[in-house]
Amino acid sequence: MDDPRALFDLTGRVACVTGASSGLGRQVARALAAAGAQIVGVARREDALAQMRAEIGSGAASVVADVADRDGINGLVEAVDAKFGAPDILVHAAGINTREVADDVTPNGWDATLALNLSAPFFLSQAMVPAMRVKGWGRIVNFASLQTTRAFPGGIAYGATKAGVGQLTRAMAEAWSPYGITANAIGPGFFPTELTQAVFDDPERSKRNAAQTCIGRNGRMQDIDGPILFLCSQASDYVTGQVLMVDGGFTAK
Repeated sequence: MDDPRALFDLTGRVACVTGASSGLGRQVARALAAAGAQIVGVARREDALAQMRAEIGSGAASVVADVADRDGINGLVEAVDAKFGAPDILVHAAGINTREVADDVTPNGWDATLALNLSAPFFLSQAMVPAMRVKGWGRIVNFASLQTTRAFPGGIAYGATKAGVGQLTRAMAEAWSPYGITANAIGPGFFPTELTQAVFDDPERSKRNAAQTCIGRNGRMQDIDGPILFLCSQASDYVTGQVLMVDGGFTAK
């Protein structure tokens, strides 16, 4: 029997990770690099991207861009392709949560949330799929959320986009998996990132969230490594259109 560990080997693969400058995006970049992939991180902050490159080494490059800028998608794809070749793996970790309650949602806040959390993953994937189709192999991983299925205070715009990500993932799988391109999503629970800083700054709230899980704690950054490696490797060849909740059982209770 072949060594099953080889299923997780990403040597020779190129991965584009949006939101790679911080939080779970940077953790994803580290994990995929450790498995052998060359990484192209995309984000708006050059200084933070430089830190990501320094952590990973020569196998990492970056492109400074706003993935929500739809007019810049083609230029972004060209810039990413120029680093190590067209990506085999695309992870959409960039996201925003304006935390506006329903009565106070602004058009600008709504549009910005929709553009980054929902529109960008589709249009960037659409632009990168042709190269994956030529290879007959590709991995797209979207970022869902607890709010894909749960309603949280101050999360109406964010929750709407993350519910959309769930259906987007299924629709991507229907459209592109016949060509060897799987599309799945990870739904993180509460992890200590910039996006959830307000939650972790409130010890009582953080404690309540931990108690809501089956495991009894909030997420640690390394908890994302195994799930993302599974969904980005040959280990998940027969898995597509799925939302994998990485939440300690939060949504099971």
